Amino acid sequence: MIGRRSISKASPLFLLLLGFGFFVATYNLVTMVIHYQQRVPVNKLSVDDLGTEMPKIRRLGVQRQLFHVVVTATDAAYSRWQCRIMYYWYKKMKDGEGSEMGGFTRVLHSGKPDSLMDEIPTFVVDPLPAGVDRGYIALNRPWAFVQWLEKATIEEEYILIAEPDHIFVKPLPNLAREDYPAGFPFFYIKPTEHVEIVRKFFPEEKGPVTNIDPIGNSPVIIKKSILEKIAPTWMNISLNMKEDPMTDKAFGWVLEMYAYAIASALHGVQHLLHKNFMIQPPWDLKLGDTYILHFTYGCDYTLKGELTYGKIGEWRFDKRLYLRGPPPRNLTLPPPGVPESVVTLVKMVNEATNNIPGWDEGR
Repeated sequence: MIGRRSISKASPLFLLLLGFGFFVATYNLVTMVIHYQQRVPVNKLSVDDLGTEMPKIRRLGVQRQLFHVVVTATDAAYSRWQCRIMYYWYKKMKDGEGSEMGGFTRVLHSGKPDSLMDEIPTFVVDPLPAGVDRGYIALNRPWAFVQWLEKATIEEEYILIAEPDHIFVKPLPNLAREDYPAGFPFFYIKPTEHVEIVRKFFPEEKGPVTNIDPIGNSPVIIKKSILEKIAPTWMNISLNMKEDPMTDKAFGWVLEMYAYAIASALHGVQHLLHKNFMIQPPWDLKLGDTYILHFTYGCDYTLKGELTYGKIGEWRFDKRLYLRGPPPRNLTLPPPGVPESVVTLVKMVNEATNNIPGWDEGR
């Protein structure tokens, strides 16, 4: 099973196929972004709906509402170097002004310890049985959460579900409000455009499809007690979706994101949608008031600073270039004219790699 294999040990053919798969996924996503850039579904509960009450409650509260930061990961080199950068920026932002960031856990779903156990707080869980994920590694994510929530001791009342390719741009407060988790609205999560499929997992007696939030499972800040209820449902729906050819084809690489959104709605959980929760370069150009920088997309530009949509640029940064090992220190900065978000991304990667001991050993 892929979850048990390190990409660094994979055959050249496997890496070629994996790289091609990444290219196809990126191309399809670029196409979606061009057509639907920054469109967010309406009629959902955003922080604007709460007026100024939520910030007042936070400022007047005496006790901080800490959340535990958790990220799921594999033992592959590709996952390890991203986790190291993420953990570096977590440590730097954790005690900053306004932060309510608590402890940190990397949930490693390879079933065995790896070389980062002494560097990053890690909890090892089992992967899915061989063949169950059908090559879709993200299917291990909800199963990893089920195991971690059942077995680990978590002191904080809230949990931030994060990912290895998240960088904390500034100290993050608890954006959730009691039983309302905080989530990020993804423009490509559109339950109302897949009613026939969604109804297989969200029956009519549960209410209208619009009850399903346009979110994934990350980033989300949620009460631990609520996530404990959602996680098994999230896992089961993910597995059932993957078994259904129509659903698998329609949702593809965002399948378990839809599964989380539907599982939440089944439990009557509604998320507060925070557009400033994170940005995703190169599509988001400025930092603004964001808290997380998500480097999931490739950033390709001409030397004149022009974005080359879906094409390899003269200057580029793409995490998929580093499947077998980490990027080198001191990456070349983008050319003049490239947006602030991309420049910040490269600078933050460079700072982390220059300060993490033994970085080049991974190369």
